[in-house]
Parts: sequence; C-alpha cells; structure tokens
Amino acid sequence: MSLPAHLALRLLVVTLLCLAGAIAWTLWDVRTGLRSEAMISAERIAAQLARQPGLGSVGPAALPFGEPQAEPAVLMLLPGICAEIRLGAEVPRRLCGDWDGLGAAPAWFAGILRAGADAQPVLREIVYRGRRLGAVTAWPDSVAAAGRAWRQAWFASGLALSLAGTTGLLGWLAAAGLVAPAGRIVQAFEGFGTQAHHAPLPRFEATEFDRIAAAFNALAGRLAHAERARAELMQRLVLVQEEERQSLARDLHDAFGQCLAAVGALAAAIEAGAPEDRADLRADAGGIESIAASMRESLRNALNQLELPDLAEVGLSGAIQGLVSDWQARLRTGPSLHLDVTGDLTDLPVDASASLYRIAQELLTNALRHGRPSRVFLQVRRGETDGRPVTLTVDDDGGGDAARAAGASGRGLPGIRARLAALGGQLSLTGNGSGIRACVTLPAHGRAER
Repeated sequence: MSLPAHLALRLLVVTLLCLAGAIAWTLWDVRTGLRSEAMISAERIAAQLARQPGLGSVGPAALPFGEPQAEPAVLMLLPGICAEIRLGAEVPRRLCGDWDGLGAAPAWFAGILRAGADAQPVLREIVYRGRRLGAVTAWPDSVAAAGRAWRQAWFASGLALSLAGTTGLLGWLAAAGLVAPAGRIVQAFEGFGTQAHHAPLPRFEATEFDRIAAAFNALAGRLAHAERARAELMQRLVLVQEEERQSLARDLHDAFGQCLAAVGALAAAIEAGAPEDRADLRADAGGIESIAASMRESLRNALNQLELPDLAEVGLSGAIQGLVSDWQARLRTGPSLHLDVTGDLTDLPVDASASLYRIAQELLTNALRHGRPSRVFLQVRRGETDGRPVTLTVDDDGGGDAARAAGASGRGLPGIRARLAALGGQLSLTGNGSGIRACVTLPAHGRAER
C-alpha cells in the first residue's frame, strides 16, 4: 500500500474513532439534557400549582366541587417530558409534553438507549405556605428520548462521516503531492549501478527528500569517479598483459626457438656423421631431431597465441580471418569453421581491435578444446546506427552447459570480462539447443575512444 493510501486510511480510522466519541457524547448529552428538562419541568409545575388560588379539596380556598380547574401544568412541560401530579387524595394525573416532529428511532436504537437509561425520575414537592400539598414526578418519555437521541446521533454521524471522507480524500491528495518525489528517488536507485550514466536528481521542496537527493547525487558522483578509475585501471591492466605477451613471445622466439633450432641442427649433424656400424646412434639422433621438430611446432602454436597480428596493416577483419585459417589448418579433418564479417571495422580504435581479436581467439579456443563440435560459426557484425556497436558471436554445436561454463574456474572468461570492463562491453553465454552461444557487444565509441 502506498504512503498516501496509508495516510488516508489512518486519517479515516482517526475520524471514525472521533465519530464513535461524538455519538457517545451525543447520547450522554441527550440523557443529561432530558434529565435537566425533566427537573425544570417538575420545578415549574410545582411552582405553578403552589401559586394557584385554589387547589380543589386540599387548597386553602377550595373551589366549588365540580367546577373545572385550569390545567396550567401542560404548558409547563417541555417537549418529550412526562409528569405525574399528586394532590392530596385526588387521583394522580399524568401529562406529557408535545414531542411531535422529533421523529421515531429504530427499535434497536431505542432498545440500546433504554438499556442504558437512568430509571430514576425527578421528584418535586408542592408546598404552599409551608404546607405540603402534593408532589410532581417528571421523567423523559422513552419514545421521545429515543427519537431525539436518534436525530442528534444521525446528524453527528452524517457530519462525522462527511468529514471523514473529505479528510481522507484531501489527505490522500496532499500526501500524493508531498511524496511524489519518492517515486523519482526509487526509480533512480533502481537504475543505480545498472546504467552507465546517472542523471542527477533535482532539488525538492521537502527538506527530507532534498537531503536524500543530495546524498544520491553525491553517491552517483563517487560511483562515476570509481567507474572511471576502474576502467582506466582495467585498460592499463590489459595493456600490461598485452605487453607481457609480446615480451614473452619475443623471448621464446629468440631464446627457446634458437635453442630448438640448434638442437635440431646438432641432431642432424650427429645423424649424418655417425659411423655405418652405429645405427643406434643414428636412431637416437633422429629421435632427438623428431622431438625438437615437435617442440618447434608447439612453440609456433604458442607464439601464434601470444603474438598479436599487425592490426594497423591487416586490420581486424584480416587478423580474424588469419586466426580462423590457422585453426582450420591445424584441425585438418576436424570440425568446420565458418566466418562471417559484416560492416566496416577499419575505424575501430587500436585497443578495441586488439581486445576483440583476443576475445575471438579465446572463445574459439574454448569452443574447440572444451567441446566436440562438428561446426563452429564465428560472426563479427558492425552496426550502422546508434553508435555503431560491434557484436562478436561464437556459436558451436559441441554440447556443453552455458551456466556451468559461465561459472567455471579458469583465466579465459575472467580475462574476457576484464577486457570488456575496460571498454564498457558485455558478455553473455546462452544455450542454442546443441551447444553454447557466446555473444560479445562492444560500444565502438565507448570508453576506449575517450
């Protein structure tokens, strides 16, 4: 539930509690008011009867018997109040004030009101010159009391419910406008770390949201600085690795290659100069020469892996074609390799071209060495719009599990990810039904050019 809805619900609960309190206060006020009116009515009737010049057979100046007497007590009764007048030995008279127009209350409400009503009536004596002539008893009429209480409770309930609805709606509208910046802040945090560039949050009127926005902008700035530093560090790391590879290739070619050449030449000389009766010596020399030739072949393969082609001369497309040709020559009767290059790759930065070549080399090696493919497709595509990104795809049918390959230990995939991190690229490994599809996306005008 949203914060405005929470606020509106709480305001509604508070208003309903106030409604219950208002109804309880209304019932108490009605009961108190009716008892007060009963007391006033009893006092008025007692005072009126005490001031009459004649009170029938009990009065100091008794009127002739049978002559009708005035009934002023009816005028003294307030609406909804009943009274009983007792004068000497006369038959008690019961009178009720006019309560028309108060309305009738539902039976359940009248029952609740009667259950909690105070049953004690108000009693006032009629005293004339110190002599007690009778008494007046007054009490609220139950039907009239229920009708009055129902009308006032209905009015209070309607007013409270109207206020509750209005308060809840206005509270929701006010809260929705107040917490609207929270949506932008949450959206910014959801994209935090997944986007290359974070747009700064604007200033907000609410101090709390403004402080959160300021903290987010500061954090985004630190993250961008750290990303730039990490990209520069990865670029330097990739450069150092490439330099080490070139240095190692030169050392192997100059030292180890010459030694192998010398060993082969020496073995050939021994084989050629061995006496006729030393066939064993010639056989040993031939074995040494064969081992040296095998080692030279392994050295050539290692140098092909370590040395980087002259990309400025042959270009990335030519370098990858040479890579595929070398593998095809070594495989001979092995799986077939297919290459598809689409788009212009000539204007790629040197470090991006070198990284793409190394990535293609690593992915092709993984597909051929760690699986049993019958065919391998390598595709390099350069886009025509939206920054012209470069996509490198290696697709094989050698089986394998993409999830296991992504989490396997080794230096191949971590090296690829390091190169892509330096250039702002991405790597994805997915299954194609019969093998693994490795897809690399590199922004041609990304971090590398900067």
